[in-house]
Amino acid sequence: MKARATRPPSIQQAYVLHHYDWSESSLILDLFTRELGRIAVVAKGAKRPYSQLRAVLLPFQRIQVTLSKPVKSADGGDGPGPEVVTLRAAEWAGGATMPAGAALFSGFYLNELLLKLLARQDPHPQLFDAYAETLPQLHASEDAQSQAALRAFELRLLRETGLLPDLSLATVTQQPLDAARLYLLSPEAGLVPGGDDAAACSGSNWVQMQAALLHGSMAALQQACGLDLPALKTTLRGMLHYHLGQKPLRTRQVMLDLQKLLENKA
Repeated sequence: MKARATRPPSIQQAYVLHHYDWSESSLILDLFTRELGRIAVVAKGAKRPYSQLRAVLLPFQRIQVTLSKPVKSADGGDGPGPEVVTLRAAEWAGGATMPAGAALFSGFYLNELLLKLLARQDPHPQLFDAYAETLPQLHASEDAQSQAALRAFELRLLRETGLLPDLSLATVTQQPLDAARLYLLSPEAGLVPGGDDAAACSGSNWVQMQAALLHGSMAALQQACGLDLPALKTTLRGMLHYHLGQKPLRTRQVMLDLQKLLENKA
């Protein structure tokens, strides 16, 4: 009888978004992979001092992981969860050094957005590429380039998750935007005339952002975002707050608390 072929383990490009303890020696990791989307894996023995995984399973580092079957408990039931697979191997796949200062907070902010807005096992290869391209653009000081990179990623994330309307059309009338007119992006109504609202952007800028989103160029999208950074920051913060619910993001709250602490010491 011919032997049944075994399915080879899955090899994926990935980033570590979050981890927590599973046992005295193992970790559960939330990975963002290019082909499988956001997945949970168990890294057995990763906490042991001599484990080769300790130096690899770090946030913001592109890694290549080898995955196998879902974890089962000793009694035959599911271990940490039916969706959790076993991490067989991981190695560094190149990339930038660990961010520092404001860039570190920005990186964790991106990770938290992905954890809260992406469903598990829902692939978004273009968003994965956008994440990889955004990380090196985050700097220790909150300069204009870092801010444009953050706004561009927020737009890409909202579009990938189906939460962003067509930015070249007025949502209610579905008519092309007037290039010289100001428009406000509302979570409920989409793009509407913004008048003198401080969070409104010009029609021409919205159209540029839409074109960059369709083209897939993060560089072009960052350039378009840089034209209206203060307004766009306010607008996208409102969009994300609406879709995430009333509970604030942890990373944003930590940044606010740190700013207050520094202001009190000044």
